[in-house]
Amino acid sequence: MIPNLLSIAGSDPSGGAGIQADLKTFSALGGYGMAVVTALTAQNTRGVRGIHRPPAAFVADQIDAIFEDIRVDSVKVGMLATVEIAEVVADRLRRYRPRHVVLDPVMVATSGDPLLTTDAVATIRSRLLPLASVTTPNLPEAALLLGATPARDLAGMRDAARALHRLGAQAVLLKGGHLSGDNSDDLLWDGTAEHILTAPRIATAATHGTGCTLSSAIAALLPQSSDLAAAVAKAKAFVTDALRSADQLTVGLGHGPVHHFHDLWR
Repeated sequence: MIPNLLSIAGSDPSGGAGIQADLKTFSALGGYGMAVVTALTAQNTRGVRGIHRPPAAFVADQIDAIFEDIRVDSVKVGMLATVEIAEVVADRLRRYRPRHVVLDPVMVATSGDPLLTTDAVATIRSRLLPLASVTTPNLPEAALLLGATPARDLAGMRDAARALHRLGAQAVLLKGGHLSGDNSDDLLWDGTAEHILTAPRIATAATHGTGCTLSSAIAALLPQSSDLAAAVAKAKAFVTDALRSADQLTVGLGHGPVHHFHDLWR
């Protein structure tokens, strides 16, 4: 059965991140993609120029329209923009209880521009983390959620992942891309077992949307995989290959997008 996959996230008109990246990822990995728009951004590969935030009630209407009509096998939650939108997304996830929820706590764009109001961080911490099958923060995002300094090594990543797990997430995938070294290692902790996922660090400036792509890949693969660790490993391999092929694209003058269809466009 082809899985129905829902992204609840912001829009990126340049196509590299947000719901555009999620829908491309869903399609590349064999799922039927749907999207609830939480924010409209004016951005490109060089930065964010503006953000339009729809009323939270309209976000709720979008979610209701999907769940009242369509079987949803997995949900990816990305940019939530405001505390009101974060609250309504948490409310609807509690109401509909999808089997898989991948929470990507998007707070800052690749360009460094903020994508989340400060007061929304507390709502993500208290209301959305406990609903997550897995959350996928990078090191700065994890530090913001924990009110701590970013991890600087594997030991620090281990401590942060366990602290996030204690806040309620069923599992935590802590991304180590902000560390230095030849490899880009991520740490998966599910409360029982730890997995270190290693991949070579790809020398490319085309990193726009990597976090969105990884979280949506996990959401796409969870309904198709035997367990979380298998889905995460496949998702990381997909993103690594998308980064390795990114320079085949010529999109923008800044941080370009990864190549979501690297395995399909021959």
